[in-house]
Order: sequence, then C-alpha cells, then structure tokens
Amino acid sequence: MARILVVDDDEMNRDMLSRRLERKGYQIELAVNGLEAVEKATANHPDLILMDLSMPVLDGYEATRRLKAAPDTKAIPIIGLSAHAMVGDREKALQAGCDDYDTKPVELPRLLGKLDQYLKKEG
Repeated sequence: MARILVVDDDEMNRDMLSRRLERKGYQIELAVNGLEAVEKATANHPDLILMDLSMPVLDGYEATRRLKAAPDTKAIPIIGLSAHAMVGDREKALQAGCDDYDTKPVELPRLLGKLDQYLKKEG
C-alpha cells in the first residue's frame, strides 16, 4: 500500500483529502505546515507528498526546496496543491522542485491519475 504524506494547514482540506484517499487504499500521514512536512518526510520516507503551497511556519515552496535538496528525500515525488490558479503559479511550483502541480479544490479523478503516474514509477 502506497504511503502519502498530505500537507495542508486547513483541517477541512486535510480531512476531506485523507478520507477520500484512504477509501482508495492509500495509507495517509498528515502534516499541518511545511516544517512538520520536512520532519515527517525525513523520518518516514513516504512514497509521495501532496504539498499545500500556502501555509504558515514554512510554506510549501520552501519545504519542497528543502526536501529536494536533501539526499534522503530528493527522490520523493511532490505534487504541489494550491487554490491559486493564476498564470505562473504552476511554473513557480515546478521551479521550487515540485514534480507536478494541481489546483484546489481537488478534482479527485484528475489527482488519482497523477498519483497513479508517480507511484507506478516508484514500483
């Protein structure tokens, strides 16, 4: 079973996404900010990270930079999630090191397709 770290400062977003993904058979771990995400990813090495990009303490862009700079976590696929859908937001996420980008609210079938794509590479 693939392990996914869901990182979001909004409790409703975390709860909704984690429940939907658990029903699809994924094992979910949660983090509430970028600093906690870096700590949990370093300690537990999830198969994939869903990273909210706008968070307090440490935003998703900087958390992604730190994870991609570290030898132990650089290979973990990170999909950046943001409610921002402006021109350039996807590029900003990719420049920070995200492997992919998706908008919120999450469209589950589209996100599941991305998860399948990245998790099959791992397997």
